[in-house]
Amino acid sequence: MIDESQDAAAEVIAPTRPLYWSVRRELWENRFLHLAPLVVTAVVLFASLISTVYLPHKIRTLSALDPARRHAAVVAHFSMAPAPIMMTTLLIGLFYCLDALYGERRDRSMLFWKSLPVSDLTTVLSKASIPLLVLPLIAFALSVITQLIMLFASTAVLIINGVSPAALFAEFRFFQGPLVMLYGLTVHALWFAPIYGWLLLVSAWARRMPVLWATLPLLALGVVEKIAFGSSHFANLLKYRVIGAMGLAFATDPSHHGTGVLDQLSQLRPGAFLSAPGLWTGLIATAAFLAAAVRLRRDRQPI
Repeated sequence: MIDESQDAAAEVIAPTRPLYWSVRRELWENRFLHLAPLVVTAVVLFASLISTVYLPHKIRTLSALDPARRHAAVVAHFSMAPAPIMMTTLLIGLFYCLDALYGERRDRSMLFWKSLPVSDLTTVLSKASIPLLVLPLIAFALSVITQLIMLFASTAVLIINGVSPAALFAEFRFFQGPLVMLYGLTVHALWFAPIYGWLLLVSAWARRMPVLWATLPLLALGVVEKIAFGSSHFANLLKYRVIGAMGLAFATDPSHHGTGVLDQLSQLRPGAFLSAPGLWTGLIATAAFLAAAVRLRRDRQPI
């Protein structure tokens, strides 16, 4: 009996439990986090299923193409289908971070949440985990489901039109494709982490219009540097933070791979990405932004 009570008490006070329930609370309160990707997935599926009408013609003309172009012709629409889903989760993450701490001060719900035995650190980490972990997992699951539905539909269309689906299954990479997607989502979550951290910091600080406070100071710094020194180092730094992940994490040289399709493990460059100074300086900045957001949430009052 004593051991059982001790185990139960340990489970109650386990540090991961408040974080787990805080993340679930975010999902309950912000249903758009999963509803918006679902809507986009439905639209992508509708458009993709229409495109399967042209698949039999593509399969019949494969013999005239070289292997790289043949592969791209067959799987290009499979490879591109997850892109709108991933872009949607990225945009949702940005807008969510802008409102995550500002919204609870605006509607004064922070008074209720502060009355619970959940620390400010746990609250901020639970909000940061939404764009860094939860949304990428949602995007990955929906992308894999979308591709599988497209594969089944394409197979049915080919069989109905008297075309063997063997060429389709020969080109579709069942295992490498999902691994590449998961790798890409992980890369961009880590690379965009300082952006999410900055937005959470602004959300914890701003008394109104957090979107302006998040963007105008950065634009102003770029303009001041250009006028005062004639350089664009800060603007280039922002550009690098937004689009630099692909060049570091993937081997995208067309002359090397022959297609724009990313579905091979040989196209991944985890060593180059993990050794990039920009990754680690970004993660350090993320930690600083989140620490400041925790401090601000502790001291700020409702608006």
